[in-house]
Formats: sequence, structure tokens, C-alpha cells
Amino acid sequence: MSPAAAAVESPAPASNLPPPTLGHLLNVALPIVISRASYSVMLFVNRLFLSRVGKYELAASMSGGLTSMVLSAFVEGVVGYVTALVAQYYGAGRPEKCTQSTTQAIYLALASYPILLAFMPLIRVFFRLTGQEPALTELAIVYGQMLLWGSILLILRIALGSFFIGIGRTRIVMVANVVAALASVPANYVLVFGKLGLPAMGIRGAALGTMIGSLASLLVLLWTYLRTIGRSPYRCEGAWRLRPDLLRRLLRFGIPTGVEPFLTWFAFNLFVQFMHSYGPDTAAAATIAFNFDAMAFVPMLGLGMAATSVVAQYLGARNPDGAEQAVGLTIRVAIGYSVLLIALFVALAGTLVTVFSSGFESGGGNVAAMATTMLRLLALYILANSCKLVLGGALRAAGDTAWPMRVAIVLHWVMAAATFWLVRIVGAHQFVSWSTLIIMNNLQSLALWYRYGTKKWRGMALIG
Repeated sequence: MSPAAAAVESPAPASNLPPPTLGHLLNVALPIVISRASYSVMLFVNRLFLSRVGKYELAASMSGGLTSMVLSAFVEGVVGYVTALVAQYYGAGRPEKCTQSTTQAIYLALASYPILLAFMPLIRVFFRLTGQEPALTELAIVYGQMLLWGSILLILRIALGSFFIGIGRTRIVMVANVVAALASVPANYVLVFGKLGLPAMGIRGAALGTMIGSLASLLVLLWTYLRTIGRSPYRCEGAWRLRPDLLRRLLRFGIPTGVEPFLTWFAFNLFVQFMHSYGPDTAAAATIAFNFDAMAFVPMLGLGMAATSVVAQYLGARNPDGAEQAVGLTIRVAIGYSVLLIALFVALAGTLVTVFSSGFESGGGNVAAMATTMLRLLALYILANSCKLVLGGALRAAGDTAWPMRVAIVLHWVMAAATFWLVRIVGAHQFVSWSTLIIMNNLQSLALWYRYGTKKWRGMALIG
């Protein structure tokens, strides 16, 4: 499907939405899930190429990429919250506000970039404090700093993609992400291994290839967005005007949404670095396990984004019962998906791991054994993770962001502290430390079930 065709796939917004159905949910969710899956494929292939370079490069792509993501997570969360604003205005039948809200997100993204670049030296400082092998940390620093340079591409993609997710035109986001994968995978191959007369760049090539894919995706979104807001019903006077009232609303509800991923991903990054401090074999094994976990997690993240869009549309139309029905449908889809993944991880863990470990010296026997056990253990939190993402997306759609933020931050930092104690003080086995991640995700899921069950989200006013 071309971007031009995708741009006309949905009707003008209306405040009278039909009751939610599985077909409507899947129409919104599947393109987002596919788009996130394409990102998973891109990440998977990127790390697969690096596994052929060496286990240090593979592990560094995880730790360096995660550190870069932590630094930009706050801005990504705040900017991405425009999805809920756009969706509620769409449901309320106010399309001009959809365009104006997105403009504020774009300006916020551009204003944040110099601040992110100012954090660049922190990457080197952070890795010097981790106590890992210098050969691993130097590669992670290079990779993390290069990705931070390219972070503006991702943040602008989030701003523009949030507009289309909010109005239900999710196929546009799918097309843009598929384009990113189609551009990034060959670019990574050429740059990592040095093809077409170019020198082999290793991990630097992987970072550059990722940025090339991100740029291609951004161009698709920008071209389609400009065409969309140039036509009725999203065309409006002063579309590019700074509007303090909308910006304040975005910041008011978006800041908790930004603080949460920044602090939770920070804590998760500490967990990863503590695991990597066991040595290069454990670092490589954890990276392999997380690579397959990402193949499961990222599509589920798309399902959570779909929940935000659909639930916010019904809330904007003043139909909380319809919103609750949409959550129930999404949860059932998430459970079905999770059951399939659990069976896959338990039954085929060893086979999956060899995709990466076969590229190591002597087949990476120790790495493969550890990664197989780690992957099977991760199956213990897949169901909780999928429910957590859907419920979190639903609460976010209503503007209920502060309570889930506090719970997530506390649980993630308790996990990080427990892992530090187990690794650095007790000297516990790797799998014992690994279990803290599983326990944390299950507890967070239970907390969000409780919050959703209180129904306080039904009475919150996001757009007024």
C-alpha cells in the first residue's frame, strides 16, 4: 500500500461511534502490531549481523542502545502522549484540534533535541561506573552516542505517528515502519560487513544503518501528514501556530507519561548492566534472550497503543461503557497472543537461541545454555506483560497517568536495587538475579488490574 492510498483510508471523525467490535479493534490494532513487528525484525536482524562480528558487539548493541533510549525516553513519552489527545478530539468530532495538538508535539520534539545532545557525555560516565570489561564498554559507548545523535528522527516519527494512531489511520504508521525495516536491513548489511566497496564498520555501521531506516520512515510520515492536514476535515487556520493552552495540556498529562519510561527504563538499564557485569558470556546470553523477548514485547506494545487510541476515542465521545468494552476485547486478544508465545518460548527455546550462538566460536556452548534457560524463564511473565501494556494504554487514554507512574517507578527501582544486592553483595547465581525481572512484571500487572478495577479512570476529563 502506498502512503497516498493509506492517507484516505478512514472517514471524517464523528462523535457518535458505533459499539466496539473485534473487527474494529483489529482494524486499528493489526497495522500497529505489524508496524511494531517490523521494528522487531529490524532490531533482530541488526543484532544477528553483529553476532557474526562477535559476542562483544552483540552485547554492546543491547547495553549501548538501551542507554541511549533511557536518555530520550522522557521526551518520547511526553511527545507520544499526543496520541491520547488526538484520539479524544477525534472522538469528540473536533478534527482541527487533532492537527493543532500534533503541532505542539512537533515543536516540543524539536526544542528537546539540543537538551538531549547535552546529555551525550553522560553515556561515557555511566559505562565507566558499571565495572564491565573495557572492550565491551567502549563499543557500547560508541553505539549509544551515535543513536543519541539520531534521536531527533525517532522523536519526530513518534509525534507524526501519534497523529495517525489517534485518528485511527494506523496503516500509515505500518507503512512507515515497514519502509524503515526495508531501508535499515540492507543498509546494516552493507555497513556492518563492508559491502559495495565500503569499509566494514561493525557496530558503527549498525548504528548508522538504524538511522537510515529511521530517516526513511520519517519522510513517509511527514509527506503523508502534510497531505492530510492540507485537506478537510483536518485543515485549519493557524495549523502551525504555537498554542499555549494545548501545549500546557500535553505537558500536564504527558509529563507523568514521560517520567515513567525514563525512570523505569533507567532501572531496567541498571538491571541489564548488573547482568552484564557477570561477564561477556552472561552479557551475550542475556542479549540473545532479550532479543527474542523483544520480538514478543514490541508487537504487544503495539496492542497497548491500539488500546490507547480506541479507548480514548470512546471517552472523547463520552461513552465510557464503550471504552470498557474495548478494553475487554483487547485483553482477550492479548491473552491469546501470550499463550502462543509461552508455548513457543518453552518448547523451542534451544532452537531459537542457536540462531545467534551458532555464529560464536565453537558454537557458543556456554552462552547457548544460559540463553536457553533465560528465555524459558521469561515465559513466566509474558501473560502479565501483555495485560500490563493493554491496561496501561487504557488508563493513559483516560488521563490516569500519575498513579500507574508511581507504581511502575517504585517496582522497577526495587527490582534494580534487589539485582544490585544479589549481584554485587550476595554473589547470587545469574538465574536468581534474572528472576527479579519476572517478579517485578507480574507485580506491576496485578497493580494495574487493581487500578483499572477501581473505575476512577471513567470520570477523568482530559480534553474538557
